[in-house]
Amino acid sequence: MKRKLTIIFSLAAMLALLTGGTWAYFTAQASTENTITTGSVHLQIHQRTADGTEISQGEPVMPGDTVSRIVTVENTGEQPVYLRVRLIKGVLGEALSAEECMSFAVNTGAWTSRDGYYYYNEALPAGGETASLIDEIHFEGMAIDNAYLGKGFTLDVEAYGVQSVNNGGSALDALGWPEEATEQE
Repeated sequence: MKRKLTIIFSLAAMLALLTGGTWAYFTAQASTENTITTGSVHLQIHQRTADGTEISQGEPVMPGDTVSRIVTVENTGEQPVYLRVRLIKGVLGEALSAEECMSFAVNTGAWTSRDGYYYYNEALPAGGETASLIDEIHFEGMAIDNAYLGKGFTLDVEAYGVQSVNNGGSALDALGWPEEATEQE
């Protein structure tokens, strides 16, 4: 009888091992990686003359002259953006003021002035280019005296962009404006 019980227990143990091994073959495991990529915001500033030539070097001017300077911004990123631009007048390498020496008319149909910036009135789609901010610069004859003789005037253009999707109804309402340019192209 002991032998029968030993055989039964042995068979039961083998059955348990076989059954347990079978269950192991019916299990499975899977995993996946979920990658979400953000869009990009990239801008390129264009300064051209009326004939479409990109500006590379300055040209000599006399008090009272007006020169063609068409300033636009292109969205070279992947997402629509709101834009703001700052125009900074200067005199190259000198402690002279250029504020009264240079003037320009801003395209107020496409741009709005606020807090020292010009805000583009609509979101700029990826690959799009703005309407011109300015078309020409006038050098004020009465403000330019002999202290400016032989000096170079500068007009620095700084453009800033933020995503327009889920970021207010216009550039004036948008949040997240960078304080200084982080990328130059």
